[in-house]
Amino acid sequence: MRIAIASDHAAVALKATLAAWLRDAGHDVTDLGPATDARVDYPDYGYRLAQAIAGGSAARGIALCGSGIGISIAVNRHPAARCALVAEPLSAALAREHNDANVLALGARLVGEDMAKACITAFLTTAFAGGRHAARVDKLAAPNLRSEREPA
Repeated sequence: MRIAIASDHAAVALKATLAAWLRDAGHDVTDLGPATDARVDYPDYGYRLAQAIAGGSAARGIALCGSGIGISIAVNRHPAARCALVAEPLSAALAREHNDANVLALGARLVGEDMAKACITAFLTTAFAGGRHAARVDKLAAPNLRSEREPA
């Protein structure tokens, strides 16, 4: 799978570890930066990751910052990105199954390496269920869509 990964300075070490682990598992990983732990602004890297997803250069993304909150907000500014901030594998699986999340966000200061790997494994191995969830996911990119059951 083609995976883009990005972080801020607080998550550079975890990003490097996860990128190597994903490559060892056979994935095509693009590291969107940063390359060092020098201070950077997480929105710059979140936007870069969202653009990779929207442009089709990656099928999935992994966004990392200290808490995961800031970079997840940045990624979700793009209508083609559906980023879920998680801290355990069940939420990662449900983000894929119910919400068709295409980006997973993790907080490097909050989850350890093993938990991050478990979350990513759940995220990458869970399929979108579609069905009743599909119309809801469509609304995420077009919030003015109305369902048939919703009053006008």
